[in-house]
Amino acid sequence: MKCLSICQPFAELIIQGKKTIELRKWNTKFRGEFLVHAAKNILEDDCKRMKISPKAVTTGAIIGKVNLVDVKKYDSDKELKADKKKHYSISDNTKNKYGFILEKPKKLRVPIEYLGKLNFFEFHPDEIKNNDVKLDLFEEEHRYMWINRH
Repeated sequence: MKCLSICQPFAELIIQGKKTIELRKWNTKFRGEFLVHAAKNILEDDCKRMKISPKAVTTGAIIGKVNLVDVKKYDSDKELKADKKKHYSISDNTKNKYGFILEKPKKLRVPIEYLGKLNFFEFHPDEIKNNDVKLDLFEEEHRYMWINRH
């Protein structure tokens, strides 16, 4: 399954459904569900700005999943500023900005410790040694498949 590393506090805001646009300098053709990896880096200034304690967020782990439904290219600073409440960025500079439109976030009950990588990368559940986490992933996927098909 695809996975994307996102710095905290933004990974947490995505999983909470508050951040519905993830800004990137690169575009993607990928659409669909992906895992959200909370990178080890914590953006302390952004935590202060959003009144989130850096100690309250998980890092270095997969914390949930979300659907990428579309990508928006920002061609003007005005467009970027208009979506500020969706992406939480303080920058109004549109130089090479793409907004990944996100829907249906779901938090994992048990975060999965995992090393992040650049861009979208493949997550391989067979690399996990913790059987409780494997069971949790299986149960979530089974519930998802059952609910969406009936």
